[in-house]
Amino acid sequence: MEENQHSGDSISNFPPLYEFARKSAKLLLRLESALLILLALYLALSALIKGVTAPGALAGEIAFSIIAAIGLFICSRGFASANSYGRAPALLANLIALGVAYFMISGKLIAVGFALALLAALTALSALLGYTE
Repeated sequence: MEENQHSGDSISNFPPLYEFARKSAKLLLRLESALLILLALYLALSALIKGVTAPGALAGEIAFSIIAAIGLFICSRGFASANSYGRAPALLANLIALGVAYFMISGKLIAVGFALALLAALTALSALLGYTE
């Protein structure tokens, strides 16, 4: 009898590229999540040390960073459990990050922009290849 490769609870029948991409997506999404938490902490601490000219905008950036970090971590849990619920949001978030990196590079933040572009491209590619039906 021929066994269906996509049936059952075992994911060991999937090709190695899928496994590598899934594990990479999980790790990269968790790295992005940690970086966003660190960014929120930096913004909060710098607000205590320096004078804040627009506290509403700063509070919005901190809140957005925390919410995005939580969302990316939830996406990474989807990749960890080999479910599909984290794929689309992870891909969309990283495509948006590529656009942000473009504006950072055009705004003379070249090193940060290239680092963000590299991280976003690797994560988007991993998220794209890390799920199979």
